[in-house]
Amino acid sequence: MSTTDVRTQRAGTTLLITIDRPQARNSVNAVVATLLAKALDELEADPELRTGVLTGAGGTFSAGMDLKAALRGESPNVPGRGFGGVTEVERTKPLIAAVEGWAMGGGFELALACDLIVAAEGAHFGLPEVKRGLIAAGGGVIRLPRRIPYHLAMEFLLTGEPVSGARAGELGLANRVVPTGQAVEQALLLAEQLAANAPLALTAVKAVTLAADGAPEAEAFAAQRTVMAGLMASADVREGMTAFAERRTPRWTGR
Repeated sequence: MSTTDVRTQRAGTTLLITIDRPQARNSVNAVVATLLAKALDELEADPELRTGVLTGAGGTFSAGMDLKAALRGESPNVPGRGFGGVTEVERTKPLIAAVEGWAMGGGFELALACDLIVAAEGAHFGLPEVKRGLIAAGGGVIRLPRRIPYHLAMEFLLTGEPVSGARAGELGLANRVVPTGQAVEQALLLAEQLAANAPLALTAVKAVTLAADGAPEAEAFAAQRTVMAGLMASADVREGMTAFAERRTPRWTGR
């Protein structure tokens, strides 16, 4: 497979990551998984990058696991990083899914692993694994019941039937539902909105949210105090306060 199966492009402070296998509905094989992991490493390592957008080429987000590759013995998982090199990674920077067309199986799980989802009205989200004797083991079974009411999540997981992008918005799965063809454009605009905020604060929000997930309140507040101690010692907090007092736009340094 070509190393161009995943493309990265910088748009200001955002890294646009595109799965580029439209002939295979952007399904994930070993090469795609490795390249997605590499793209996320690029996002994390570069201090000039504040946010990422994940999408698919050719009007499809991703059909999930490449079944033909799997039958040849290829794994769509990256050790320690999960399906597509994405679903089990602890990231510090926000990642937005821009979903056009089909986000099925592992494709839906890639979107669920993101922090925000922008969905085209004509998109389709589904977890059809039960139709193939499997379960949505790339995070679907774990994450979906945490994102939407239990009975609605179980309908996804037990029937394997998809829903439209518009319905995903009604269920609270999508932050934005936009006309077909505009998901990437709107995701990049949303990324710009996030990037206007202090990068250390964005990282702190993610850190506390993850630490608090399923933890007793006392443990969650203890984790938050640790994060806040580091944040309050940062130059960006002083800059934010100074900029407010001087009625100007903050100049963030990420320090």
